[in-house]
Amino acid sequence: MRKSVPAALLLCLALAAPAAAQHAGHGPASPGAAGDRRTGGDGDRQGAGPNGVSPAAEVARAFEAANARMHKDMGVAFTGAADEDFARAMIPHHLGAIDMARIALQHGRDPEIRRIAEAVIAEQEREIATLRAWLAGRSR
Repeated sequence: MRKSVPAALLLCLALAAPAAAQHAGHGPASPGAAGDRRTGGDGDRQGAGPNGVSPAAEVARAFEAANARMHKDMGVAFTGAADEDFARAMIPHHLGAIDMARIALQHGRDPEIRRIAEAVIAEQEREIATLRAWLAGRSR
């Protein structure tokens, strides 16, 4: 495998970790708590945007929505056929990585992260096409 796949996986894990911690109950005690960057708490010095939501809160909500959509879509009915189950569950997983990379491109500024996000999109799209083709070949 090429080096971009491990990098893409690390980026996905790094971007999903805050949402996973929040989901597990390890996030701020309540929305808007001091330092809660999702809702413009004291830790957010950027102020509210035109829609009344701080830019940091908007980004956090976008990542949370992408993460929730990915996990919902990964809830495939597993059949016990490992190859098919893997392929069917990985497609929404890769789509989630693409969604997160697009959020990083839309809101991020760091050139290295932007390069990684672009590579994630290209690699994940390639892998999705490969998985879909493999699944289509199995349905004959």
